[in-house]
Amino acid sequence: MAPTTATNGATAAHHHAANGTPEAGRDHVVIFPFMAKSHALPLLQFAAALSAHHRDLRVTLLTTPANRAFAAARLPPSVRLVELPFPSLPPLPAGVECTDALPCPSLYPAFLRATALLRDAFAGFLASLPSPPLALVSDFFLGFTRAAAADAGVRRVVFHGMSCFSMAICKALIMNPTAASVGPAGAPFHVPGMPEHVVVTPDEVPDPVVKLADQEDPVTRFLIDDVGLSDVLSWGVLVNSVAALDEDYVAPLESFYQPGARAWLVGPLLLAAGDTSELEVEEEDPDGCLAWLDEMAAQPGSVAYVSFGTQVHITDAQLDEIAHGLAQSGHRFLWVVRSETWSPPVDVAPDCRIVRGWVPQRSILAHEAVGGFVSHCGWNSAMESLAAGKPVLAWPMIAEQHLNARHVADVVGAGVRIRTKAGGMAATGIVGRAEVEEKVRQLMDADGEAGKKMRARAAWAQQTVRSAVSDGGASRVALRKLVDELQRTYGDIVSEGKM
Repeated sequence: MAPTTATNGATAAHHHAANGTPEAGRDHVVIFPFMAKSHALPLLQFAAALSAHHRDLRVTLLTTPANRAFAAARLPPSVRLVELPFPSLPPLPAGVECTDALPCPSLYPAFLRATALLRDAFAGFLASLPSPPLALVSDFFLGFTRAAAADAGVRRVVFHGMSCFSMAICKALIMNPTAASVGPAGAPFHVPGMPEHVVVTPDEVPDPVVKLADQEDPVTRFLIDDVGLSDVLSWGVLVNSVAALDEDYVAPLESFYQPGARAWLVGPLLLAAGDTSELEVEEEDPDGCLAWLDEMAAQPGSVAYVSFGTQVHITDAQLDEIAHGLAQSGHRFLWVVRSETWSPPVDVAPDCRIVRGWVPQRSILAHEAVGGFVSHCGWNSAMESLAAGKPVLAWPMIAEQHLNARHVADVVGAGVRIRTKAGGMAATGIVGRAEVEEKVRQLMDADGEAGKKMRARAAWAQQTVRSAVSDGGASRVALRKLVDELQRTYGDIVSEGKM
């Protein structure tokens, strides 16, 4: 099945102006997100920023039919959408084209294998273009894109959705798997190749890094066979972060890539396009969260916002403990619950709310009534909280979230942490209501010494990240230099076939 082109409101003439010469692709960037909302959102934001600040570029974003509406609602008309048919791979149900639509976690390996089958459709798309585009920006999970792009004479810029801090630690521990066992069991240890202040505990090592020793694990096999080499051979690395937060970890990260590859820090991508509020579906607010917060605004900073993202399944037993802990803290809260079947074990007071489904998270965090964010500390949520100047109670669960928690709470100093083990609640056990109550009180105590310090650091981070994407800011300059470097070397790459 051939790719389907959708102009997303733009004129076809704008997107098909190539004249067939080798230089015709010099103004064309192709972006290919992984099919998970947490991975896709920052690349949608990157596409919008690229289109807004580099109007001489044509931007094409690749998606699949079931993901098109989500993408289209978050892109300006100037970004062209092209659909690639999502492969059929039993036992994956038909129509499941995004990780948050998986009916059970056990289907995740099948989903990963299905995404790898997009290679032929992707190669067909590249072959349909009159000349190689300036660059491909694709998620690291889509490892097949590097070789297919190289065959077509296209450089690949890889995107991880993580900070330099977390990425460099993960790569260092993959290369040095015994680093955690040098000192006493469970003790903090220095990460090889990182600055001296970067220490982590064995409990913070991401589960996928630990499982790389298990050659029989299907996700491990995918990461090794489909991702590993394609990642390190990429031309460059796009990073959703800010130099002021992450510059100490750029050189360690770049050391794991081929010589000459650079990390380009262009974040926070949620702010990079400027004022794009008219594009954000987040503003729909079906549960009236913002109107409710308006009623709470007489007491600024009085509400704790609670959300654990879209990827982790939280057991009913843990949800019960969270509910009791929040209620016992004595603070107002707005809690977004993913489960459609769980019922709160305690009555929610009129000045507290539990909602389900999609909420306008960025606007909620920016609201004056919100005083802190109880979060899984995925990097997108961490960036949103820092951009809003709100401290975080970091409750990491999976992937690199424990490293993000250390970065935000301990290095930046803009939060507190609930100590858990990487690998989710199966590895950690239940966090009891007493700890939830204690940590929420710490988060929301704006008058105590610790509370004042974390709020001052959150305010500093807000000013820093917003400055980075302004005219002349470090991230805006990095984006300009990335485009300039790609365009400066485009002719040589195309004519000599260099990747």
